[in-house]
Amino acid sequence: MYNCGYHLGSCSCNYDCQYYGNCCSDFHWYCPSYTTTDPHPQCGGHLYGSGLFSSPNYPNYYHDNAYCVWYLSAQQGQRIFLTFADVQLERCCNCDYITVYDGSSTGHSQLGKVCFNDTTHQVFHSSSRYLTVVFRSDYSGVSHGFKALFTSSLTEDQGRVDCSSDNMVIVIQRSYLNSLGLSENDLYVDDHHCRPTVSSTEVMFRFPLDICGTSKEMMNGYVSYTNNVRASQSQSGEITRQSQFLLHVGCRMEPDTLVQIFYMAKEIVNANITGTGRFNASIAFYTSSSFNQQIYDSPYEVNLNQLLYVQVELNRPDNSLDLFLDTCVASPNPSDFKDRSYDLLRNGCRRDNTYYSYTSGEHYYARFSFQAFKFLRTHTYVYLQCKVIICPSNDYNSRCRQGCRPRRKRSLDSTYHTNTVTLGPIKLKGA
Repeated sequence: MYNCGYHLGSCSCNYDCQYYGNCCSDFHWYCPSYTTTDPHPQCGGHLYGSGLFSSPNYPNYYHDNAYCVWYLSAQQGQRIFLTFADVQLERCCNCDYITVYDGSSTGHSQLGKVCFNDTTHQVFHSSSRYLTVVFRSDYSGVSHGFKALFTSSLTEDQGRVDCSSDNMVIVIQRSYLNSLGLSENDLYVDDHHCRPTVSSTEVMFRFPLDICGTSKEMMNGYVSYTNNVRASQSQSGEITRQSQFLLHVGCRMEPDTLVQIFYMAKEIVNANITGTGRFNASIAFYTSSSFNQQIYDSPYEVNLNQLLYVQVELNRPDNSLDLFLDTCVASPNPSDFKDRSYDLLRNGCRRDNTYYSYTSGEHYYARFSFQAFKFLRTHTYVYLQCKVIICPSNDYNSRCRQGCRPRRKRSLDSTYHTNTVTLGPIKLKGA
C-alpha cells in the first residue's frame, strides 16, 4: 500500500504541496502500484551522429514532473537535423512541452517550442555541430509523449543546395552517387519532368521555387519550400518507382537569412546538407502614383522638387510574404551611404517631410514617393539605397506590422530577414 509521508513529520501529501514547496520526499500526484524500481526512469543524455530518442516510457504515458535534456552532437563542420515523428503531449502548452536550442546547452538561442500534438513545429536544424533538446512535464496530467529522429549532415564535397527567391539549385557530386552505386540517370525530383544537367563531376537541378513539385508552407513562423530528389533503378530506359534512396530538400527563410536543408533518407533520415542563400528584391522608379509604367532611363533626369515614385518588390511575387521599408538613404557615392548621406526614412520613421508611403509591410512590394531635393544642387549624381525587411504575412506581430520604431539597439532588426537594394543615379535636368 502506498503510504505517502509516513513517519516523515510535517511535510504535505496534498495535491497543492508542489505550489507551496512542502511536499514529502515520497509524494506522487498519481498513486502508482508499489514497486521496488524507480518510478521515474532516467531520461536524456549525450547522443552522437544520428539516431532516435523519445520521452520516458514512450509510447506509454510519460511520468509527471519530468525534466529530460538531450545533448546532440556531430563531427566538426557538420550540422544536425531534427524531426519529430510523433508528438502527443498534454493539451496545456505551458504544462508539458519540448524546447529546442541551437547549441550545446540551454543557454543558446531557442529554435522553437513543441507542445500538445502540434504538427507545424516538427523540423529543426542547427547552425553548428550541436543541438540541445529539453522535455518538461508538470504534475497536472500526462500523455503518450514523443519520438524524435536526428541525423548529421553530409559533407560539402558530397552535395549542396543553394536558394534564392528565384530558384532552388541542388548539386550532387557524382563521386558520392558512385559510392552509393547510383547513376546520375537515376535521379529525379517530385515532378519527374524536371531533369538535371550533368557534368563530368556533378549533377545539378535548377528550377524556380514554384514548379517541379516544390511545396510551400508556413512553419514555425518561417516560409519553407520543400522537394525531394529520388533515385530509382532504371530498367530498359524506364524509371521504376521502387525508391532506392531519397533526398529531402528544403529552403527555409530563417529570421535574417534563407537557410537550406538537404538530407538523405531511406526508411529514416540518416544524413542532411545545409547551406545559405537570400531572397532577392529589386527597386525601380515609376512615372506616377499608379505605378504602372517603370522608368528605365539611366541617369534619370529630374527637376528640382519633382515628385519621384519608387517601388521595391520581391523578384518573385509571393503573397505569403510582406516587404517592409526600414531605411532609405540618398548619397552621391553608390558605394558609401554613411558619409555625406541624406535620410529619407530611418527604422521605418520618416526623416524627409516630402516622403510619402503608399504601402509598406502589407504586400510583397512597398511603394513611396518623395521630392527631388536640394541635395542634387551640390552633387552631379545621387543614388538611393533602401534596406527592407521581409516577414511572413500571417505574422501579425512581426516587424513589418510595427511601422515607425526608433531603434535603440543595433540588434533590434536582427530577428528578421533583411535585404538592401540600390537605385540610381538621379540627375538634375540641365546640370
